[in-house]
Amino acid sequence: MNEATPLLDRLAGLRERVARLVEQRSADDPTATDPMRGLYLPEETIWRLLSVPPVPADPPEPAGRAAEDGPDGLNGSVGPDGSTGPVDRLDHLAQRLRLSELDTGILLIALAPDLDRTFEALYGYLNDDVSRRRATTGLALDLSGVPAHTAAGRARFHASAPLVSLGLLIVEEPERPFLSRSLRVPERVLAHLLGDDTADTVLDGTVRPLPYTGTESATGTGAATDPLVHLLAARLAAGPCTVYLREHREGDGLSCATAALGAAGIGALHLTPAAGEGPQGDQPPGERPPREPVPYAEVLREARLSGRAIVATSLPERPQELIRALSAADVTVVLAGTRPYDPQWCDSGARGGEPLVLDAPRQRAGNLAAWTAALGGSRGTGGAAGGTELGFDLTPVVAAYRLGDEGINRAARAALDLAAFDGTPLSAAHVRLAARQQSASGLEQHSRRIRPDVTWDDLVLPEKPLEQLHELAVRSRNRDRVLGDWRLSAGGGRGRGVLGLFAGGSGTGKTLSAEVVAAELGLDLYVVQLSSIVDKYVGETEKNLERIFTEADRTDAVLLFDEADAVFGKRSEVKDAHDRYANMESAYLLQRLESFDGIALLTTNLRGNIDEAFTRRLDLVIDFPFPDQPQRLALWRHSLKHVPCVDDIDPSVCARDFELAGGSIRSAVVTAAYAAAGRGESVSNADLLAGAQREYRKAGRLVLDELDW
Repeated sequence: MNEATPLLDRLAGLRERVARLVEQRSADDPTATDPMRGLYLPEETIWRLLSVPPVPADPPEPAGRAAEDGPDGLNGSVGPDGSTGPVDRLDHLAQRLRLSELDTGILLIALAPDLDRTFEALYGYLNDDVSRRRATTGLALDLSGVPAHTAAGRARFHASAPLVSLGLLIVEEPERPFLSRSLRVPERVLAHLLGDDTADTVLDGTVRPLPYTGTESATGTGAATDPLVHLLAARLAAGPCTVYLREHREGDGLSCATAALGAAGIGALHLTPAAGEGPQGDQPPGERPPREPVPYAEVLREARLSGRAIVATSLPERPQELIRALSAADVTVVLAGTRPYDPQWCDSGARGGEPLVLDAPRQRAGNLAAWTAALGGSRGTGGAAGGTELGFDLTPVVAAYRLGDEGINRAARAALDLAAFDGTPLSAAHVRLAARQQSASGLEQHSRRIRPDVTWDDLVLPEKPLEQLHELAVRSRNRDRVLGDWRLSAGGGRGRGVLGLFAGGSGTGKTLSAEVVAAELGLDLYVVQLSSIVDKYVGETEKNLERIFTEADRTDAVLLFDEADAVFGKRSEVKDAHDRYANMESAYLLQRLESFDGIALLTTNLRGNIDEAFTRRLDLVIDFPFPDQPQRLALWRHSLKHVPCVDDIDPSVCARDFELAGGSIRSAVVTAAYAAAGRGESVSNADLLAGAQREYRKAGRLVLDELDW
């Protein structure tokens, strides 16, 4: 059997269907036997086409495929005037965009050939050209009863006219005489009028619909509790406007806009024009592929068709083009950025007018209501406050995350996916891991990330520093309430950061304590690499530090400056240019710490090396004392907890005779473990002794050859 046989059989079946269609159409066609058929249109053919009944409407969709109601209510059976039955989308669009009766008629004339193919032949006959099967400007005016020589009629096709400027009609062939230019309705407009609300494919990757929550669900979670959001919602509900939300932290504006639009009952499209600029930055300019321009006209058209607002974030470096392109008196546009608004961004005579400039409220950490709604709603349980239906206390788990409503929803979905992947019920560990994944950080360029894997049980410290570490975690969880709601911030643009200094000798547990605090908060720990900060060129060190602080402000993480003396050291008397520039670095740090919003920890071996001006700005200074004998014994036993040892192991002698800090004790245990592993045996007292003696020799201290066990 020939491999082409199945395909030839299919073509034979197609040929039969074509024959039946030819027979059907030629049954009442007087020109069916005319050899010139298709090259001209006789009058009898036109009258026959005019007698053809209209195209029947599509049958209703099967049950279960009804489109979801959107914020404009177009998919329901209730019209905008309250009447029941199918919605006349053309009439609804004309009312919303304030199109005149003439404009509505022209739009209908232009789209007719795309709905009923008989209009192609009719328009070809009326155009006196069988090849021109679309409406022309002259034909549209004739069918509308408007003389072609009137200025008012011809103005309906100008670039500034409503149909053209709103993107509803395209006047093609500008090289032709005015009256013979073809009219075409974009496919997206026609699809909308037919009930298809799928966004234009040209907007893929640039625009996505923001989740529409409606008025009731938008009040009570997230930023919707802020008074400014309620005022903004009232302004948005009053009519189209342009708003610029100045963000303190990236994401504040999107959270505020989403809450305000939801409270106002308005859907929105999220535009990120600069979202794709990052990856190209690593390529040389000559090798970067040309970036596609943002289709602002299509974005506006999509907003008009769907009756939604536009929310633009991730603004480009020069947002003038974006603001001018989106300036429209009939579309609500909300812009969000961290930079202060520049009046030069907007033309004084722009159609949308000068924007309303507002400071977006800060995203709060530990938004329990939003987390409960996201996790409980996703699981279909409704979610009880405090997470009682989740099987764990949600309050301390999410207390440190400043994600905003959208970030919380993403994290909740990711947490549920992780739990399903593990095949276990949702746990606090799933929520914390998912929340950390939402903080895409650029801190790793100048720091080393540590994913904490320790607990409070791994700390062997006196009672006082342990209490202070717990207090540090409490401050980190409740800073929004104390410094924000209770207005205990000192003012002057000061941030809501938490700053702590860990002072003590080497190996006393400072870095481990920072990791434990990060683990308690469910955050990653970033250890700043001083080699990537300090630069010999004037001003470069400050720039590197600014990058770190800026990234830390927008990231839920704990920042650790290990050996902070190198950066936060005391200022000295100016004797030469080097001293002056060194003092400038310290002055910059003093100013930057005032506005810091994150969590930063500093460690030093000598507390006296830290400038007193830095100390005043710290929330806590925790001293880590050198361990005494009972603490050293506890450290030896803790280090040996997971190590196979002989039955008579006794680290008390090493704890008594070797004054070692916790870090050195761990190193001694590691040395003993390697020695035992090399013999294939368990760790013995002799191994511990050898490890302790090794640490003493490393420190340059006298070692006794024998000990009394």
